[in-house]
Amino acid sequence: MPYFDHNATAPLADCARDAWLRVQNENWHNPSSPTRAAARARIRLESYHETMSVLLGGEPEHYIFNSGATEGAFAVLAHWASRLPPTARIAVSATEHACVLAAADTFFAGRIDWLRHESGGIITPGAVQAAIEVGAAGVVVMAANNETGVLQPWPEIAECCRRASVPYLCDATQWLGKLPGASLGAVGAWLIASGHKFGAPKGVGLIKIPKSEPDFRHPSGGRQEQGHRAGTEDLASMAAFSAALVEAEQKHVIWESQRLAWRERFEKDLIVALPGVQIVGHGQERLWNTSMIVVPHGDQSRWIARLDKMDFQLSTGSACSTGLDGPSHVLVALGLPAEITRQALRISAGWQTSETDWRGLLVALQNTHTELAVRNL
Repeated sequence: MPYFDHNATAPLADCARDAWLRVQNENWHNPSSPTRAAARARIRLESYHETMSVLLGGEPEHYIFNSGATEGAFAVLAHWASRLPPTARIAVSATEHACVLAAADTFFAGRIDWLRHESGGIITPGAVQAAIEVGAAGVVVMAANNETGVLQPWPEIAECCRRASVPYLCDATQWLGKLPGASLGAVGAWLIASGHKFGAPKGVGLIKIPKSEPDFRHPSGGRQEQGHRAGTEDLASMAAFSAALVEAEQKHVIWESQRLAWRERFEKDLIVALPGVQIVGHGQERLWNTSMIVVPHGDQSRWIARLDKMDFQLSTGSACSTGLDGPSHVLVALGLPAEITRQALRISAGWQTSETDWRGLLVALQNTHTELAVRNL
């Protein structure tokens, strides 16, 4: 069954499963205990922080393993709220993931300035600089959009914020495991991510804190994760996260250009096969795996149901918003009319997606288009 919903979640990688089982069986001890077995577990714990440092840059002690990007967004913005003046405003991209927007609204309600975006939702360093000049005390812009796949110029945004001594939060959830992570941890930004988007288990992610924030702590309690996050460490999930990310980084080197070519060929042929189809973010730099399309007619739910019967799995957008009333906030922010957003389908491939899968999806979309056109739905 061809799976085209990797931006929602990816299947567990074999290497992640093997790493989880090995550690769960051999190093299940509490790393904080005083025994020799616990010391061996502690050595493993430290090795996973080292792996993040090698893969992403920065120092090992600046990486915190947690439950994922939602926890990360709330933890980081809670920290900002505790450190910034009570009237401080933050500048946020309107196309952020719902969890980031919810965290921003929780801690900065009424004090959010929406960043001006260019075509496709791009936030330029100039827009960030303008927001800082009128008083923004923090900036929130993701690395890659979970619905459209559009990439943001996050290194330049990070540099802009560094020069102004303004904190920058970058949600790297969709970037990590799909594009090279080598420079992510070196830019001095706050990073958050979830592992299940690239083959790690659900319920494990990370925060990368800037070295200028040694006192970050969430939640209060024990002194785990170098004193930054309380709670006995989930060593097995950390092992699985590290193994999956190592493998994903290797795949990027080998296969990214090939996978991008398949996606581009699919979109080129789709424009011919489905007259009137729109590709959101077309012409912008995007994730190699993502294509957000607006079909010519018919409600998205009918398309999803018919494609599912043909064994093609895709979605209407963010999995966190599936089943909720109302249009995608991302597409509305990009200026699409609400009625048009209800014809949007998100296609997101994975490393195991083949060229045959892409060709098969094209045929399935053609057949669905013909069927719904005949029924005039």
